[in-house]
Amino acid sequence: MQLRKLFYLMLILPILFLGQACSDDDNSTEPDSINEAEVLAQYLEDQPTTFPAIIKADALHSKILVAPTTVAIIDIRGETDYAAGHIPGAVNVTAANLLSYYESNNLSSKEDVVIVCKSGQTAAWATALMRIAGYSNVKDLLFGMCSWNEATNGSWVNSIGNTYASQFTSDATSKNAAGELPELSTGKESGADIARARVEAVFAEGFSPAATITNATVFGSLSSNYIVNYWSETDYSWGHIPGAVQYTPKASLTYNTDLNTLPTDKPVVVYCYTGTTSGHMAAYLRVLGYDAKTLLFGVNGMSYDDMPGTKFNAETHTWGYDFE
Repeated sequence: MQLRKLFYLMLILPILFLGQACSDDDNSTEPDSINEAEVLAQYLEDQPTTFPAIIKADALHSKILVAPTTVAIIDIRGETDYAAGHIPGAVNVTAANLLSYYESNNLSSKEDVVIVCKSGQTAAWATALMRIAGYSNVKDLLFGMCSWNEATNGSWVNSIGNTYASQFTSDATSKNAAGELPELSTGKESGADIARARVEAVFAEGFSPAATITNATVFGSLSSNYIVNYWSETDYSWGHIPGAVQYTPKASLTYNTDLNTLPTDKPVVVYCYTGTTSGHMAAYLRVLGYDAKTLLFGVNGMSYDDMPGTKFNAETHTWGYDFE
């Protein structure tokens, strides 16, 4: 009888242990998933992705004359605009194909890779994305083809104005309280891999309309956007869009300063003097997951006559260089 009980006990014990093991598995907790936006923001903080990264027409022209093999010029305008006139040696590539073109042609060996568009604003956005991807020799041509020749400067000549000058204010608006960063879900874990995935995604979105906004749209509904005045405090005090919040160039909008004061539930409109720096910043913020937009032509298109900072001047910014 005792032997029979022992036999049954030996049969039951493994089942009990198996049940306990299954129970332990059911109660186990998976390690917390990473916060991709935080990993990415910290990664970008440590990378030499400084922007804006700009080259002026005269400097580019000198490079073409003195050391043409050290520079690659990529024109991202449409085929029709490119065919009508482009910088000698420039190659026509769509913005969506910039990464693949750069990598397949080993352009990291060049001293400078210059991105060219009509006004310099699309190129600024594209340049920021390329630099976030790790390609620090990429620059955009200031004022784009508008700086190269009078025949191609219409984008800027026709966009400067004072339509909203009377609506600018000197009343300051405080930054938001710190909040959460946007949620990202690339499925990647390292900062470099997340950055690459996000750069590809933002390139796929395209520059316009995803990353752009006009001054008419902004002034048509000021409360619909969180407006970032990307100027010094001194210039902000001169005057700004009503409700705009001041963030200092190269000192704000980083992980360790006040990036998390930007909202994740409404568009973030960044503006500067010309739309060039804000083009860079819109790309950076979109990579981080914000619905960021650059205000086209900046304050040049809103309050040109009295504004501080860089103004487009056809007489001094358009050089009259030959084009093909």
